[in-house]
Amino acid sequence: MYRTHTCGELSIADINKEVTLAGWVQTVRKFGSITFVDLRDRYGITQLLFSETLNVEMDANPLGREFVLQVKGGVNERSNKNKNIPTGDIEIIVSELRVLNKSAVPPFTIQDDTDGGDDIRMKYRFLDLRRNAVKKNIELRYAVNRAARNYLHKNNFIDIETPFLIKSTPEGARDFVVPSRMNPGEFYALPQSPQTFKQLLMVSGYDRYYQIVKCFRDEDLRADRQPEFTQIDCEMAFVEQEDILQMFESMIKDIFKEVVGIEYNEPVERMTWEEAMWNYGNDKPDIRFDIKLTNLKSPFREIPEKQQLAAATGFNVFDNAETVIAINVPGCSDYSRKQTDELIEWVKRPQIGMGGLAFIKYNHDETIKSSFDKFFNEVELGFLTDHCKAKRGDLILILAGKEERTRKAISDLRLYMGERLGLRKPEEFKLLWVTDFPLFEYDEEGNRWVARHHPFTSPKPEHIEVMINNAAEIKNADKYLEHPYANIKANAYDMVLNGNEIGGGSIRIFQKDLQQKMFTALGMSQEEAQYKFGFLIGAFEYGAPPHGGIAFGFDRLCAILGGSESIRDFIAFPKNNSGRDIMIDAPSTIDDKQLDELNIKLNL
Repeated sequence: MYRTHTCGELSIADINKEVTLAGWVQTVRKFGSITFVDLRDRYGITQLLFSETLNVEMDANPLGREFVLQVKGGVNERSNKNKNIPTGDIEIIVSELRVLNKSAVPPFTIQDDTDGGDDIRMKYRFLDLRRNAVKKNIELRYAVNRAARNYLHKNNFIDIETPFLIKSTPEGARDFVVPSRMNPGEFYALPQSPQTFKQLLMVSGYDRYYQIVKCFRDEDLRADRQPEFTQIDCEMAFVEQEDILQMFESMIKDIFKEVVGIEYNEPVERMTWEEAMWNYGNDKPDIRFDIKLTNLKSPFREIPEKQQLAAATGFNVFDNAETVIAINVPGCSDYSRKQTDELIEWVKRPQIGMGGLAFIKYNHDETIKSSFDKFFNEVELGFLTDHCKAKRGDLILILAGKEERTRKAISDLRLYMGERLGLRKPEEFKLLWVTDFPLFEYDEEGNRWVARHHPFTSPKPEHIEVMINNAAEIKNADKYLEHPYANIKANAYDMVLNGNEIGGGSIRIFQKDLQQKMFTALGMSQEEAQYKFGFLIGAFEYGAPPHGGIAFGFDRLCAILGGSESIRDFIAFPKNNSGRDIMIDAPSTIDDKQLDELNIKLNL
């Protein structure tokens, strides 16, 4: 046997035992006639002591970092104990040494504080995975996987695999397609999710299904996206929305307890999509801190001194804006000119895209000053201050412009100020359900309505007739907000954790007629709907039960629990921001023979 113990399990209780260890050389420290080596494996580090005889042998054949060793020896109490590691009370007095494999000099140090940049560590990811910091992330991922499976098993869910080679039905993100050699000119697609298959499983009578499954989307990447990602995919039959919310908030609470030792006993807050957008500017608000948005466009009309101006303030930045939105930041009225200038520059960055920032300071001495004092007197500023519910010492930050951009920008500014003031504590977890999403959204580029979630999401029962009676495209894009589709709500819900959407789902359409009407509402002809989804429509003829489900972003959940901004840190072999695996150099070209077999001709 190569080892009797791992490098992380020996303690003072094992003194005088003869043991065999195997692992990688972390460090070599030579002190005259003796040498100390830290031996590392997945479980920890153990210090080895080589006495004079073996030391002479190692002089002739020096050990290097990442050499693979097998050693035998006795467990001895250390004179200089290391309280930072579990094995810090002991060391192994080595009697036999065997070099199992030598190593080239690694391109970066295999330590928590490594000297390797992102690119080099991704190229040598198999080495990066040896680092303790990365190993902890992979272990946390496994712990989340195990906790989810245990919970779902206890609640009678069954893990059923679904195909990876399916039919392309592009709706939203692009499909990855796979040519079929046996069917020339035809292609499979890799699934963006197992959506239709899990609905078919409900028709098949498997009333509680789950998978922890790979999904694929050909879309632009960033830190929290990968072309292949993992979902905890779940579906239940004979349920209503409340059943699903209760089931899966309990699952997440269970994962918190099992993985990070947090008892999340408080009720999970709920808000509608409209409440989230009006109060926070986005549909995945971080509610760890209580700074909300205030619309100031209407209050201008209520200022007595301004009423005769028909809401004109004399300040063109506000007068010409589609909307004016503020946030009240507590305790920041003492911001200096330099600090407010920093905020102005921050909102002008291309990724925020605003022309500037206005502010009001409600000082501790009850005076009120603003960046637009010459347009408003102190009484008028006091009216706005009251409307923002500001207290002495607060700073009101105001953005004005086009509705959509301004709301997004003020939402980003809110998060930035929360970060800046230390209100977004990574060790604090706050869950939220957002419900009642719009069923449709308008695609201005395509001049048509599309499903906000997917075309199998059920409308709220009270909105079904509105959808059926208005199944027609609109012709005037400028008037789309007035179309009845704009107010139809979906039986859909998202779970949000610390400002990140970690799960989303809906109650599904399960009647054939309603599903066909949904396709019609999206502008699909019967022929197109039959071609793309005929298998599902046909299945609904054979007793489909009411059903609904949810899918959790497994990678993102792991990243949040691990305190990271990027899901890449929690994936063993991730792609870079260009969708490339630079370790194996994929994607890559294929040779002409393979292209001929697939009946493909490249047009480059």
